[in-house]
Amino acid sequence: MARERAAVPQALHLTRLAQSSPGQWVGLPGGELRVLNLSGKLTGEAVTGWLICLSGEAVVDLPQNNFVRLRPGEGYRITANESWTAFDTKEGSVLLLSVDAG
Repeated sequence: MARERAAVPQALHLTRLAQSSPGQWVGLPGGELRVLNLSGKLTGEAVTGWLICLSGEAVVDLPQNNFVRLRPGEGYRITANESWTAFDTKEGSVLLLSVDAG
């Protein structure tokens, strides 16, 4: 009697997923996570959550002449009441946005 083989779990490579659609947010199934391969300047959405750099380097331009530089593994908490824009300073910059639930 032959046994059915269980499906092998597959990892999702977030950087490659983002690079498939430069300049556009790509939503991950089942949650509030999105990835983006920065291509030029991005005007941020009015959401609250974490903006995390997965690769490359990005600058998040904030109100009142402030900014945050994000390198791989670094994140910044954005809020819905704070406008922001982002741009890449290195080719292949990928951001992950984790929007708060609710």
